[in-house]
Amino acid sequence: MRRLSTTTTGLGALALVLGLLALLVGAPARPAGAQEGGAPSCATAGERGGRLSVVTVSGLLDPVLARFLERSIDDAEEADVAWLILQVNSKGTVVSDSRVAELVERVRTSEVPVAVWVGPSGTRATEGVAQIAAVACTLGVAPGSRIGDLGDPVVDEARFRAPFRAALDRLEDSTVSAEEALELELAESEAPVLGTFLIDLDGVETRVVEDAEGRAQRSVSGDSIPVFSKLPILDQLLHTVASPAVAYLLLLAGLALIVFELYTAGVGVAGVVGAVCTVLGCYGLAVLPARGWAVALLVLTVVAYAVDVQTGVPRVWTAVGTAALVVGSLLLYEGLSLSWITLLVGIGGMLVFVIGAMPAMVRTRFSTPTIGRGWMIGEEGEAVTSVDPDGVVRVRGASWRARTNRATPVPAGDAVRVVEVDGLLLEVEPLEGAARDHRERRSERDAGD
Repeated sequence: MRRLSTTTTGLGALALVLGLLALLVGAPARPAGAQEGGAPSCATAGERGGRLSVVTVSGLLDPVLARFLERSIDDAEEADVAWLILQVNSKGTVVSDSRVAELVERVRTSEVPVAVWVGPSGTRATEGVAQIAAVACTLGVAPGSRIGDLGDPVVDEARFRAPFRAALDRLEDSTVSAEEALELELAESEAPVLGTFLIDLDGVETRVVEDAEGRAQRSVSGDSIPVFSKLPILDQLLHTVASPAVAYLLLLAGLALIVFELYTAGVGVAGVVGAVCTVLGCYGLAVLPARGWAVALLVLTVVAYAVDVQTGVPRVWTAVGTAALVVGSLLLYEGLSLSWITLLVGIGGMLVFVIGAMPAMVRTRFSTPTIGRGWMIGEEGEAVTSVDPDGVVRVRGASWRARTNRATPVPAGDAVRVVEVDGLLLEVEPLEGAARDHRERRSERDAGD
């Protein structure tokens, strides 16, 4: 029995060793995407059939783009596509680290394999989008593109693909070129155009065709036809508004148009356009890392200019407004900077509009070609709107803002007389029924004496 027990133990040990050897020899090689940190779907990427979904990820990674990216993954899983390809060009992130971590995890655990192409030439993939690329199944780069500047990882480093982990010290605060990305094995292929990247993906059906010069070229065929998608129209608008330059210029333009409307009769096109621009600009600034005190300086700029616009002559308030405009523009964003072209358009355009064009437009709308306005005292006209105590009157065919001289309301359509001119504002009285001014009574008394 003891001998049998020894034999049985030996055979069992031999069987265990052979079984382990069989597992090691027969185990398939691990695909690149299935390495530690890769998405589970990467392991079967080449076995999936179906169409390709190509999604454009461009601009700052903001809430709108983040929601679009999540919806794209959901749609790809529902449609059971072969690959979800992200064509990226992103130079910054304006969402929180926790939001970026959610996106990274969503890409890493996607049921559909995700590929990232940084292209065309000259594009960038940095910060949050670069961390998304670090967990994608495969990465392609176009010549002239760059990737990196990840910042602090928002998820455990072990979830990044091995090449990204190995080069993390270099990628955290700097970018690498396409050639360096290939040397570091961050990218699996260099593709100057998207089509070249698509045909190199595992499992994509291709065919060989001849071009006009008879050269053979590969192209996507069969069920692997790509379907492209971008942000919807409304999302595109909000995404564009949330860019630093657009939000800054919209705010300045909106405030300037609103102030201009204050010097015109009624609510017109300038007021409506100004209100829309201001609302859109405020939305963009709320999404971006804008400094509150810098936004307040820009508002102060327009208020200060408005004080001197009424006089028609640049004075101390114009200097105050210009100083606030320059400081607020240069320090508007934290961690982001405006290009010199944007600053030139914003600062220069505001100076030209408020100091030069705005007074000229106001004078054109509320004056006549005659030089000087002293002649208007005593002139008669008609009330365009009810003057109670403010309104609009027409004198010699020109519209003017007006107010009653002695708190005597003037209904629309009644005749009026100009008794005083205060800048661009006329003081008027009704031709009939007006209270007698103390100056007239004193004049009559002096004449009697």
